[in-house]
Amino acid sequence: MALDRDTILHTGVATTLTQGRTAMRAMVCRVVGGNESGGGEVTFGGRPIAIGAGATCDLVVTDPKVSRRHLELELLPGGVRVRDLDSTNGTFVNATRISEVIVAPGACVRCGDTTLQLVGVPAPVVPPSTRTRFGGLVAESALMRELFAVLELAAPTDATVLLQGESGTGKELAARALHDHSPRASGAFVVVDCSASNEALIDSQLFGHKVGAFTGAVTARKGAFVAANGGTVFVDELGELPLTSQARLLRALESRTVQPLGSDQDVAFDARVVAATHRDLLAMVEAKKFRFDLFHRIVVVHASVPPLRQRPEDLPSVIRCFYEGRGLDPGPIDGPNLARLQQHGWPGNVRELRNVLERAWVLSGGGAPFRELQIWIGSLSTEPVDSVHTTLPFREAKDQWVAQFARRYLTAVYERSGYNITRAAQQAQVSRRHFRELLQQYGLKKP
Repeated sequence: MALDRDTILHTGVATTLTQGRTAMRAMVCRVVGGNESGGGEVTFGGRPIAIGAGATCDLVVTDPKVSRRHLELELLPGGVRVRDLDSTNGTFVNATRISEVIVAPGACVRCGDTTLQLVGVPAPVVPPSTRTRFGGLVAESALMRELFAVLELAAPTDATVLLQGESGTGKELAARALHDHSPRASGAFVVVDCSASNEALIDSQLFGHKVGAFTGAVTARKGAFVAANGGTVFVDELGELPLTSQARLLRALESRTVQPLGSDQDVAFDARVVAATHRDLLAMVEAKKFRFDLFHRIVVVHASVPPLRQRPEDLPSVIRCFYEGRGLDPGPIDGPNLARLQQHGWPGNVRELRNVLERAWVLSGGGAPFRELQIWIGSLSTEPVDSVHTTLPFREAKDQWVAQFARRYLTAVYERSGYNITRAAQQAQVSRRHFRELLQQYGLKKP
């Protein structure tokens, strides 16, 4: 399969870490039974397809009991819509004649003496890029270079992108790199943080409002989509968006218009959408906490920004980048300092590494080479759980406090259970699978 612009828009694309957690954007309709010589198949997803005996059909079936235009298939967020086109002999699903029905992937459809099966096509995964830098992101690892390859491929298109990853991994850097490498680079890059406001303010930030739309609305606001006209809207922490706002966002993406709060007029916009979340949106869809139709609409390109603990080989590149950003020469990046950093679990990811280095620069009196840095990484036994870093922005301080609490709690429960995950999970009142995922997330391992 050629991974070009049309392929991305038709079938989507995903990184290895998001395979199995993304939306199905393409299906194959395959002849699996009947008198059709040699079978036959057709891939569809972006538009409805027609199946029949006529030469103009997308899949031509040479069955005397099949009409010229017998049935139509359309991929929807909830499955595949099968619609009979007033055929002579009918269309059947599970031995029942239908006029229109939505079926799941794997279903079989019969027309005449021919049986068709609908098979899902996973979004293609691209090989790693040869580059080691993309925008503000630097890396040597295969996981990150695969991300670079996806971003390179997606950047020239207007395909919507979902960036998934833990806090501090660099999702906003990836979004900005997409914007800077796109034809929209000269336009605005507008950020909306869905976790920082209540529902009314989020809607105002996204869609705008008129004067008097709500208490305190003393001036009008364009909203991110209109403000980013010709550019990119970065919707950060999409998983925190309330369900009612999700419905409005879906409508905006489908119609390419927004309706400001307090207005009865639609306003057209031309902006690309890149979204990010630390949550597993597919799990939220299954729990009815996130709209599947919005999930399907957003994840044309589904990319994961891997946590730092999964790519320790990237530490030297990231460290060098931090030094260069301050106009400093790190010298050789090796020795005991590097070994110590590679042994840390990095629950705060690249953001935590940056803070560790900034503290080391201060303790070392300024621009010391890397080997001479006095590196201090707060341990669970020395840093009080209620310590709050008030020198950081609210969100970063909150993320660090939550990560610190989680590591202490998980460590204590895990130790008390004799490092038995089942007993630890029971004590924490979470599933065994979730407890194991938390241990991995916070870099905790059995000693």
